[in-house]
Amino acid sequence: MISLTVNGKPHNVDVTSDMPLLWVIRDVIGLTGTKFGCGIGQCGACTVHLDGTPIRSCSTPVSLAAGKKVTTIEGLSPTASHALQHAWVAEQVPQCGYCQSGQLMSAAALLARIARPTDADIDRAMNGNICRCGTYQRIRRAIHRAARA
Repeated sequence: MISLTVNGKPHNVDVTSDMPLLWVIRDVIGLTGTKFGCGIGQCGACTVHLDGTPIRSCSTPVSLAAGKKVTTIEGLSPTASHALQHAWVAEQVPQCGYCQSGQLMSAAALLARIARPTDADIDRAMNGNICRCGTYQRIRRAIHRAARA
């Protein structure tokens, strides 16, 4: 049994210690907002927070999350009232939407660290979050908008 806290709720999961955190979140706990992209931690679609730090859940074994706090897109704001969520809508960021939960989680971690990020801060924080639709400029505008909110 591995104990972890996901979105403020304790969970005891009966899985192998090397099972990727992504599959525990999606298949065991049942939260499907976190997406599978590449499976090797390169695209960012699976980004969640582990004790406030953005991580790639597809390449993180659940054992590393034992006793820690995991925040998924569902836990960012259950009522969709987070400033980033409002900014994402206002800037019409998503096209296909597949990468967006990972993009939002990386952006939220950035704003938690740097209240008024520069373009360079945003580029560094969002590096590795791939958007096949190419909405990078809208993502940057949305992060700046959320920072002003």
